[in-house]
Amino acid sequence: MNHRHTHAHKARLGMVAAVTATLVGAGLGASLEANPAQAAGASGHGLGHRSLAQVLAADKGFDRNWSDFDILDKAVTTVLAAKPDSPVKVLTQGRTRLTAFIPTDRAFRRLVHDLTGRAPHTERGTFRAITRVADVDTIEAILLYHVVPGQTLPASKVVKLDGASVTTAGGGQITVRIHGANVRLVDQDPNARNARVVAVDINKGNRQIAHAINRVLRPIDL
Repeated sequence: MNHRHTHAHKARLGMVAAVTATLVGAGLGASLEANPAQAAGASGHGLGHRSLAQVLAADKGFDRNWSDFDILDKAVTTVLAAKPDSPVKVLTQGRTRLTAFIPTDRAFRRLVHDLTGRAPHTERGTFRAITRVADVDTIEAILLYHVVPGQTLPASKVVKLDGASVTTAGGGQITVRIHGANVRLVDQDPNARNARVVAVDINKGNRQIAHAINRVLRPIDL
């Protein structure tokens, strides 16, 4: 390797380390990680089997915290109640590897505002607004667009995907872009602002891992 390639390689490693440290160092992603016993078991005997559905359900429903995932949890359970064999069921199957980019409650509120011009005052109202503009099949398609199947991608791997596209469980693609210390995801709507990763390594130590995002990814041009 010549000196130019060596310096470029070191610069890229430095950028990866800086982005990861910024996200993790901000305290993002620690609140919903696996418990210490799971994490310890993962390091010595393979990754744990706690599903993302279990993580989402642990918060016990709608509240006033717009930074968690109550609306996403309600969307998942609503789809599975109507369609028990939906591919969304993979989120309940903790032995199946996947990486999910999960929108916060505030992200869904932003989506409702973009689609209707109104911003509901509550999480429950936000979910009701979503069901008025999207049927179960549409909600299912949106959920699947946030899941990358077959891969457990912690933050340290995600930040190495700059410029790469990943195929989602719904068949569509999202592109990872690194801008300074920010990780952004480019969806299929060229007119919408790109989602930004705001928390990383949720459910760390398990086969199913997630990263929180501040906007809902759109599988089509809305």
